[in-house]
Amino acid sequence: MQRFFTAVAVVALAFNATLTTAAGEHVIKSPDEKTRLEITSDAGRLSYSVTWGGHKILLPSQLSLFDAEKLEIRSATTHEADREWKPVWGQFRQVRDHFRELTLHLNTGTGAAVKLQCRLFNDGIGLRFVSDGKTLGALTNVNFRSEYRWPEKSELYFARGEKEPAGPISSKELARENLPGSVPVVVATGDGTFAALLESDLYSAREFSAMQLGHAASDAAVLVAQSAAQINTAAWQTPWRVLLFGRSPGDLLVSATPLNLAAECRLPDPSWIKPGKTMWDWRAHGYKAGEFQYGINTASYLRFIHFAASNNVQYFLIDDLWFKRASAGHLDASPEVDVPEIMRVARERGVKVLLYYDRNKGDVGDEALFPLLSSLGAAGTKYGFMGNKAEFTRTAIELAARHHLLIDFHDSPCPMTGVERTMPNAITREYCHAQQDSRRAFSPTSFLKMAMVNALTGPLDQANGSFGLNGINAGERQRGPKARNSYNSTVVSEAARVLVIFSGLISLPDAPEEYAKKADLFEFIRRLPPATWDDTKIINSQIGKCITTARRSGDEWFVGSVINETGGELQIPLDFLTPGVNYDATFYEDAPDSHYINNREAYRVRQGSVTQTDTLKPKLAPGGGHCVWIRPRTTF
Repeated sequence: MQRFFTAVAVVALAFNATLTTAAGEHVIKSPDEKTRLEITSDAGRLSYSVTWGGHKILLPSQLSLFDAEKLEIRSATTHEADREWKPVWGQFRQVRDHFRELTLHLNTGTGAAVKLQCRLFNDGIGLRFVSDGKTLGALTNVNFRSEYRWPEKSELYFARGEKEPAGPISSKELARENLPGSVPVVVATGDGTFAALLESDLYSAREFSAMQLGHAASDAAVLVAQSAAQINTAAWQTPWRVLLFGRSPGDLLVSATPLNLAAECRLPDPSWIKPGKTMWDWRAHGYKAGEFQYGINTASYLRFIHFAASNNVQYFLIDDLWFKRASAGHLDASPEVDVPEIMRVARERGVKVLLYYDRNKGDVGDEALFPLLSSLGAAGTKYGFMGNKAEFTRTAIELAARHHLLIDFHDSPCPMTGVERTMPNAITREYCHAQQDSRRAFSPTSFLKMAMVNALTGPLDQANGSFGLNGINAGERQRGPKARNSYNSTVVSEAARVLVIFSGLISLPDAPEEYAKKADLFEFIRRLPPATWDDTKIINSQIGKCITTARRSGDEWFVGSVINETGGELQIPLDFLTPGVNYDATFYEDAPDSHYINNREAYRVRQGSVTQTDTLKPKLAPGGGHCVWIRPRTTF
């Protein structure tokens, strides 16, 4: 099968890393020599430690594969590679994959031989076990277990599914915490460096489920990640256990290491996969536009489609209740929903339609579901309520791809970091708290924590971009927050969040009329390209406090900033622009009296000019935001 992989340069290099510094001790450094991984073996027990730029990232911590079984190092080899590849879609047009690798060939107490691959990048490491190709015989319990003993002054942040991430939690407090079970974890080490724990390429580790977190039995202050499986096959591998490091949380967000560790694209021709923006009906139900009220019906859906077609929005997502019953190989549409008519108008207007599905109203059967959705004219599906199930997720992605369908997983899905490289039809997932999800509201601090913790796992479907904040808070939507006046944000912050949170499918949750009322502000969203970027930079990033993200498409830059409830002034140096070029800029700003509770919809739009030597100093309202669209000056 042909792989969609563009190798601009592939180089195998020799390097002078010290392999053995003492009996049972192995050391390898990253290509820039700043990352140092030490692995020691003592009486069949493996331990490892990581140093980056002279800073201790990880103190000696244990590694194991089989419970109570020894791992003896038989031999070691090294390898270096340097290449570039082009994603089908993503935050970067081109990705450099430059690493050094130490492979330890191990003997185990089970009699099987395995190897431990240790891959070092300049900003991260990956560890995984791989079989030697010999069958284990009867079912063997495999448990990839890695401990994490952080520096004493570390503070940790944990993702908690649809809840606000926990943290900061000190290393001493860690022992008393009831830990969430899943990744990622972000660590402020106390010396100006940040690290993140997650995994990559779970997709390729067929027998394994997503890794879970807990405490070490020997020391409750030590974090443990585990991935278990029962294996009797000859060829198998664990997911990569990943550590990232940087000078700021933003450095972690733009690291290519998780993608580089993921398997190359498995699709022979992924050219049919088109990321983009989508209108979404669910949060607009009950909205009144004059005499018209939005609901689950053909007339409402056609209004979304017409707006999408006129505003550079590529998709329309129809959520739950468009069908009433499901049975084997069949979906019964609701009487008010004329699916053929909806699809006909969408085709004429150049808009693609995605259809929601879950098994709560009957099981079509996944083998039948995807060809059925394709036959209806759908371009993809939003799949709900299956949870963090790795094998289901793999199968659903593959079946969707077989029928040229995009797939968006919802309701606490499997994170499966890196899968967008391997199977790029896995376009996004709700591994977060989506706006108004479960009809709960969402604070500025919560958003800023998720933007720097949950978002490390890959594209998120967070449904940012509500513009009718006053009406939502007044209870004018059937599926708005249960508590009135609890959706706290400014409308400019909502626009900025659309850019800050990366997703292959950007879901816009408001009624078309609300975007039309603020057409000058919606211009920022309308101008955004369809989720494929040439470059991405994180300029400001403080967990729970503020973030500034800049993304480039061609010669144009889009910059979005969000701040917490305190508000304040940010510094945004424009040194990423091309020197000597004059740029026109449109600024989308909080008004002087904007406030995330008292004056949510106040904003202003103004024109200006900038150059590479400028530093923007916007003042953001409490809970507010700031956006800039920058493009080279056009002269006539």
